[in-house]
Amino acid sequence: MSGSMLPRHALAERWIALSASESPDLDRLGLLDAHLRFTLGEIARAVLAAGGRLAYGGHLRPDGYTVFLVQELERQYRHENLIQLCIAWPVHRKMSAAQLRTVEDERPLAARITYLDLDGEPIDPLSGRGEDPEPVGPDETARGLTAMRQFMTHRSHARVLLGGKRSGFTGRLPGLMEEALLALEAGIPLYLAAGFGGATLDIAQALGLPGDWLPLTSGKDEDDQLAEGRRLLAEIAARPGWHMPANGLNDDENRRLASTHRPGEIAALVSLGVGRLTVP
Repeated sequence: MSGSMLPRHALAERWIALSASESPDLDRLGLLDAHLRFTLGEIARAVLAAGGRLAYGGHLRPDGYTVFLVQELERQYRHENLIQLCIAWPVHRKMSAAQLRTVEDERPLAARITYLDLDGEPIDPLSGRGEDPEPVGPDETARGLTAMRQFMTHRSHARVLLGGKRSGFTGRLPGLMEEALLALEAGIPLYLAAGFGGATLDIAQALGLPGDWLPLTSGKDEDDQLAEGRRLLAEIAARPGWHMPANGLNDDENRRLASTHRPGEIAALVSLGVGRLTVP
């Protein structure tokens, strides 16, 4: 099984949203952050090989997943607009005007950047502000992050989740959990690559996918936002007659996706699922 099984343009005009962050379970699994990053790159290559495009919401820190992913694409491809980067209000507002100009001046050919306001509408990030970074309160931070996730949900054809932290959240819910909830409510195909643990595994377990190969770490000190995310997901799964939005994978393939940490297998399953939804 391989992403190359799909016709070259099978995913043309399809935007696949990727979501990844560090997983607290990597040590327990004997894995490194480099394994998760390599898998992110493999998924991106599989999507692009079939003519698809990528969407990613994040920050612009040099050591972050956003910059890593863009650099991987820039290293292998010389095409425009392979990835749409969505930058939430609280992220770009905390940057100086000089930093934002530098980002735009040095923006790789592969990337297109959309800056969003508090309501998730595209804006000029330099409009209506001074040169210095601006303070953003916790309520504005949560609102801006949710708006960014809604913007991406409405413009993507599928959502892929990997890893995900379990503490230190700045949004109203853990980021990957909120993205999963939005995708489920919108009926967008969801791919849970839960083999790296973290919030993605929590999501898979809350939705009824087997995950007992790595016991949950929940307890009395669990973050309230994480517990709330689990509760909301479990409520959806408990609705009479509920089932996951069709993602092109059968039950066995979804179980494999929720347990493997092999980059090639994850990328192949994602591209296979999306491809089945688009190829007659």
